Amino acid sequence: MITPAFELTQDPDFLTIIIKVPYARASEFDVYFEGEDFKFYAKPYFLRLTLPGRIVEDGREKASYNTDKGTFTIRLPKEIPGQYFEGLDMLTSLLAPKKSRSAKPLVEEIAASAELSEEEEEEFDWEIEQTPYQESVENTLPLQHCYGFGNLRSGVFERLQDELSDVIDIKDPDQTPADERRRKRLAAETAKFDPDHYLADFFEDEAIQHVLKYKPWWVDAHRKMSALQGESHQERDTHTFVVFSEEEREQLRKFTNKSYLLDKRSRHHVYLGLIDILLAYCYEICINEGDKNVESSWNVRKLSATLCWLESFTSIHDVLVSFGRRVLCYPLHRHFGLVTRACSDTVMILQLGRAAVLKCLLDIHKIFMENDPAYILNDLFITDYCIWIQKTKSKKLAALSESLQKTTLAKSHIGFELEELEAAAVLVQEEESALKAAGTVSKQQLPSSESETSDSEESSSTSSSETEGSDSDEQESSTSEDGKINSVQGTLQEERTAPLIDCNGLRQGTNTSTSEVSDEKSKVSLQFTSVPGTLIEELEKQMNTAIRLSEQPEGLATASCILQEQEENCVYDRLSKDTTGKGNFLEASSKTNPLLFLCSTNDDED
Repeated sequence: MITPAFELTQDPDFLTIIIKVPYARASEFDVYFEGEDFKFYAKPYFLRLTLPGRIVEDGREKASYNTDKGTFTIRLPKEIPGQYFEGLDMLTSLLAPKKSRSAKPLVEEIAASAELSEEEEEEFDWEIEQTPYQESVENTLPLQHCYGFGNLRSGVFERLQDELSDVIDIKDPDQTPADERRRKRLAAETAKFDPDHYLADFFEDEAIQHVLKYKPWWVDAHRKMSALQGESHQERDTHTFVVFSEEEREQLRKFTNKSYLLDKRSRHHVYLGLIDILLAYCYEICINEGDKNVESSWNVRKLSATLCWLESFTSIHDVLVSFGRRVLCYPLHRHFGLVTRACSDTVMILQLGRAAVLKCLLDIHKIFMENDPAYILNDLFITDYCIWIQKTKSKKLAALSESLQKTTLAKSHIGFELEELEAAAVLVQEEESALKAAGTVSKQQLPSSESETSDSEESSSTSSSETEGSDSDEQESSTSEDGKINSVQGTLQEERTAPLIDCNGLRQGTNTSTSEVSDEKSKVSLQFTSVPGTLIEELEKQMNTAIRLSEQPEGLATASCILQEQEENCVYDRLSKDTTGKGNFLEASSKTNPLLFLCSTNDDED
């Protein structure tokens, strides 16, 4: 048989049941209802519900079939007019009839039924050999610790060692007690905390402030519910603040209805684990602004110590501290404002009641179902939470939300010395601001000094320009007086060469007196006139070359004089050593240095 899709609505006097049975024959269906039981059969569909209130058959009941949509609509009168049926949207809890509770544990059949039946049919051999029982350490099974929803599971991860590291952080959870899990978790969080990352998000929080402005669907629903605070409880229940989609209804119909036998301590753990899971989910919805991505599954399970470390909490404050520590250690955005925002969102969800909590759990179930290793967490926690929450009383959730709202969480409770880090960072920031301010003041004073330096540079530039001008004037004056200098140089050259030449053009001794030199000036002039014209022109060119060298910069003139002296010394050396080829050499050197030629000819004549 197929369980059809269905939904229930109500008004003060009637309960309406809509059943979708496509491809069924409208002429072949049966409906039975009495008290809290309702049964519907239309081949191949079968539906049996346990209603939250009593209905009666008094002639006002009606049924209709829509052939286009393939739906049956059945209206049943309430036994007590005006009674409100609570939990009509908890479809899983309506599917199976209520059963009396017993102490027998729930058993899941995993072996083939045929094999069991064959073993039961075999006769027992009463003559089997008996051996006395001896307890040995090797044969004793190791103690396995429980985890999962209500701590009802154990030994699961022994069969899932390959997927273990991708789902939870604790290694070998079956052999690790709860206290040791908690110690390892706290040590891992302390080692993971990064002060630089936290301070970066603390000071540069533009992106975080943006996501904090996002309002998920439960904010609007809670606002509508708060607007009806003045009305009675029954009138508020008639308003639907949470609406399930068709996909979510399909999820609820696929769940198998179960009854959970939980003691007081286990129920306490279940409620606290629910808060922890909702906190992680609220962070994920806020930080991604309602959109899902590839990191959604990681965010939910990583921020919940219940899912990631199989933690069993003992108080609401412990839940908040654990969630705050994990928010500041693992995700991309690590800001304490996200912790407080998740707490306030969780309070809203709990105040909205079972429907809001169930809607969030269904979304988590879908997120984990789409992630390959995370489906294990659905089997361990989320599926059972989705079934269990449908049977939870609203008063329990209201009391839980009130306790959560009264519990405060401060930064000092986290244990990472957040306040000290922030104070130190603020001091460093103030010092940097003071240094920047001092640098700004110095830069403001800098333009006056720069103006002074510019003035000095201008004065130096003007002085340099004046110096260049004077140099140019000197060059012009030197060029203009070039004739005078040439005449003076000629006179000096004549005076230098006069003592070396007599009236006949011959070289005299060096011991000639100055009086004789002065007397022979007229002879010098006659001697120059007797020298051939070409030689006189060459002498004038040589003296002009000497004058140009004197006008060059000091370094160049000195270098030129040194080269000339070296060249003359080389010539004299060769004259002193080579007497055979003296004629040829003098003939070649006379073309370059006429004075040397004159001296050499005078020596030859002497």
